[in-house]
Amino acid sequence: MMMPRAYVPQALSRQPWQVIIPLTLLTLFGGAVLYSAAGGRWQPWAAMHIIRFFGFLTMAMLIGRVPQEWFKRIAMPGYVVLCVLLVLVELIGRIGGGSQRWLNLGFMTLQPSELMKPGIVLVLAWFYSMLPLNEIRAWRAIVPPLVLLGIPAALVMLQPDLGTALAISFGALVMMFLAGLPMWLFVGGGLAGAIAAPLAFFFLLHDYQRKRVLVFLDPESDPLGSGYHITQSKIAIGSGGFFGKGFGNGSQSHLDYLPESHTDFVFATMAEEWGMLGGLFVLAVFAVVFTWGLKVALRAPDRFSRLLAAGMVTTIFFYVCINMMMVMGLAPVVGIPLPFLSHGGSSMMTNMICIGTIMAVDRWSRPQRGRLA
Repeated sequence: MMMPRAYVPQALSRQPWQVIIPLTLLTLFGGAVLYSAAGGRWQPWAAMHIIRFFGFLTMAMLIGRVPQEWFKRIAMPGYVVLCVLLVLVELIGRIGGGSQRWLNLGFMTLQPSELMKPGIVLVLAWFYSMLPLNEIRAWRAIVPPLVLLGIPAALVMLQPDLGTALAISFGALVMMFLAGLPMWLFVGGGLAGAIAAPLAFFFLLHDYQRKRVLVFLDPESDPLGSGYHITQSKIAIGSGGFFGKGFGNGSQSHLDYLPESHTDFVFATMAEEWGMLGGLFVLAVFAVVFTWGLKVALRAPDRFSRLLAAGMVTTIFFYVCINMMMVMGLAPVVGIPLPFLSHGGSSMMTNMICIGTIMAVDRWSRPQRGRLA
């Protein structure tokens, strides 16, 4: 017999458990992968991965209770604070792996560029909700958003972090598209980008970034150097077959052939031990998240809510799409972790902010649906 709703606290009964439960299972699965990658130890990755998830899940539930007006009020101030943090990264940031991307806050190491991914979505959703619809084809709908995008994108490129800069740009361009900017702008921008790409390749990218592009085009040209990451990743994924080698039996990660087995290439670590079945489970959970997010966006009560929910779900989509394409050799290697599987506090926090924001939009829609019913 089902427990009557009267016995369940309203704050719990209204949570989107159809998404929370699959995400929890995915995170626990990620914890098992990280446990195996560490040689059968909870430390240093698996335990913290699970603890962070439940901590940030609580944060997401609290975000889901925030009124719409608060989101609008913090949009621009939050954007300014994040830009200041990006400047501080350049001045006093911690260097790791050849890049300067982190701020040491004492109790945690923060990567502000990660927070700019939902930050750019929020500020552009606020901007376009304030812009009159009859001005959507005027310069006011184009120039200010490009400035709002250009400042953080340039600061992130200085770190250097091409992957995160692309993620921020992707989120901004999706918001512009959903806001209704004319299609010729995107077609023209795509053509201009195609023309500028060779110049950027030779004059703007760092040497290691150029190597990543060349390795993407021909990974076997340097299998022990620049192509090592992607070569080992494809070996790990392919060797897993359909059922995998079994939990704890992954040779590529355990013998340290697979670099970054707990972060960027965690999907390859998982696929070696859990095979295609594990991959299908991961894809199924992400399909649940995307379907839920898009449904929330479609039934949102106003322009701001629709843009906000759609922007947040596409931000998660970018993470998933680029990471999986990267580990399978379908995209150049960039520092994009896989949500809810990769170890990393900043990326987990960013994705749970996105989830919490979609929860908030879902809550804003309920009174509207009630009045229409």
